[in-house]
Amino acid sequence: MRAFVDRKRELRTLEREYAREESSFVVVYGRRRVGKTELISRFIQDKHALYFLATEEPELQNLESFQSVAADFLQSDLLRSARVSRWEDIFREIARACRPVDERAVIVIDEFQYLGKANPAYPSVFQRIWDIMLKHANVMLILCGSLISLMKDQVLSEESPLYGRRTAQIRMGQIPFSHYREFLPGHTTRELVERYAVTGGVPKYIELFEDKDDIFAAISTNVLDRNGFLYDEPNFLLQREVPNVGTYFALIRAVAGGAHRPSEISRVFGMRQTSLNKYLKTLIDLDVLEREVPVTEGNPDKSKKALYRIKDNFLQFWFKFVLPNLSYLETGRTAAVEHRIREHFIDSHVAFVYESVCRERLWDMVDSGALGFVPERVGRWWSGSDEIDAIALNASQKRAVWGECKFWKDPVGADVLRGLESKVERVPWERGDRTDAFALFSVSGFTDELRAIAADRDDVLLVDDE
Repeated sequence: MRAFVDRKRELRTLEREYAREESSFVVVYGRRRVGKTELISRFIQDKHALYFLATEEPELQNLESFQSVAADFLQSDLLRSARVSRWEDIFREIARACRPVDERAVIVIDEFQYLGKANPAYPSVFQRIWDIMLKHANVMLILCGSLISLMKDQVLSEESPLYGRRTAQIRMGQIPFSHYREFLPGHTTRELVERYAVTGGVPKYIELFEDKDDIFAAISTNVLDRNGFLYDEPNFLLQREVPNVGTYFALIRAVAGGAHRPSEISRVFGMRQTSLNKYLKTLIDLDVLEREVPVTEGNPDKSKKALYRIKDNFLQFWFKFVLPNLSYLETGRTAAVEHRIREHFIDSHVAFVYESVCRERLWDMVDSGALGFVPERVGRWWSGSDEIDAIALNASQKRAVWGECKFWKDPVGADVLRGLESKVERVPWERGDRTDAFALFSVSGFTDELRAIAADRDDVLLVDDE
């Protein structure tokens, strides 16, 4: 498997900061397994760099470990044998060694939040280290962390002593589907979407599915087995980010079960809507949930049509198929759960993930000129029983591409186009004064009839993922 895919934008940011004439201070953060350390390792492989991984040990043990790493970096036997009780003493030696005439040094502290967790005053200590020593040395500092809430509190928030010091920040997200094939070459689009529906764009998760041709065998081994790597992953992701993990689990489970409106979530969750907002906001900040409004809404932030959905494919899968069946899994009845997954995997999970893939594809189609315009927004639309899966809009030009996405076994026919056209007629956005086009996405191709229609019409685009 390829260990490093995409991340060109993030690497450009790091190289730009490395090239600054003055010192630079970069914050890299994002959820576990998303590839932060891999990115940094790739960046520093040809540079004069000190890399230190903080642990959850007490501060003194971290200080001793850092002293050893710094002594190796400086090739200083004196520092290695010295009795050091303050972080400032070590960083002072590093700053002295990083003179303007020398090659710029890159100093990386990975899992920085553990230092602040061990000593709440550590961000203040590090503020002095940066302001007095490192800021005036020929260094590039990278603070990296996987606990998003703590990294925000300790480094990024206005209340942090380090606020305003950073020269750049990178929030690492998941790899988009457009790069997924680079991880798993040789698979069909259908197979890739099925795997993406479980792993999302998390490199570590994708690696676990590399050697399994059967998606259900991979799920059974890695997710359903009590000793599997992903069996308890949601607990690991959330238990250090939020208090009362059980409360947040209940909320996410409600959303995974189909409660998307705030009123529905509060009813299933058993909490007043007014008390729900802080939980929703926390999960949005953690990239677990997303707030979605119809793409045609003129003022999305104030829209009352908002729905909440699980943003992470793996968490959606786990809360839909694993959590409700833990009693079976804990007693070793894995086969029964796997059977349920086989029955509902495509219709209740993969088909919806494919819609999100198609929305991503609409952005990608801008580069090829297939859309004919640059959209200002891409999203979905719904009203009553009507729903349109993938839409690209340009309000200033009053142009729209309306898309339908079908993860079917059979080819998509002309009836799907006619149904889409009928729904579009009921969309009030700029009705009568807009230019419409239609995009149909399919993993099983299209009928000859539909292909003939598309060949005769400039406003019908067929995207064949077969």
